[in-house]
Amino acid sequence: MKKTFFLLFAICGTFCLAQKQFQPAGSTVIESVDGDLDGDKIPEKVIIYNTKDTTDMGNIREIQILKKVSGNWTILEKSRNAVMESNAGGMMGDPYRETKIEKGILIISQNGGSSWKWDVTDKYRFQNGHFELIGTSSTSGRPGDYWKDIDFNLSTGQLNYSKEVENTAEYGKSLKETYIKKGLKINLQNRNQEKQQKIILPKTKEEVYF
Repeated sequence: MKKTFFLLFAICGTFCLAQKQFQPAGSTVIESVDGDLDGDKIPEKVIIYNTKDTTDMGNIREIQILKKVSGNWTILEKSRNAVMESNAGGMMGDPYRETKIEKGILIISQNGGSSWKWDVTDKYRFQNGHFELIGTSSTSGRPGDYWKDIDFNLSTGQLNYSKEVENTAEYGKSLKETYIKKGLKINLQNRNQEKQQKIILPKTKEEVYF
């Protein structure tokens, strides 16, 4: 029992030192999750920080993915773009919901709005030396008006779009379209940019932003 406790204490102590080493000055930890992200069966450590740095949208968030190499923690990748600022959720406040790891995929969920609401879930895979966005799904709209659902698989290029309209007098009929758009490159570093990438769906002429 004592040996087990000592081992757990040593592991925790080693990681806590690593966390302090890489933690942005003045920041606080929002969430920390473990899981294998690069296929070597050794868990990485993902930490979301609320930093002291700000924009007009609130405190900047930083995500760090730590990897243990030869007994020492190193930064596999970090970004200040993948997780939105503390007030980016609008009237709903903090948009951050959760980060999890499933089958080697890093999943980040965020939402916000007021009467008009939105939510988005991004999926990243470690490939080509960094974390690339392989899928994103989102819902946006307002009860009584319409709801848009977008599911985009960046690996295959398939984008599924649907707009279920309740207020047809103002917003027209409901729409659906499946479109193939390959070659879009989004990763932890260039996600959630001020100037978003736009896709105009050829059939419905609806605009989709990433």
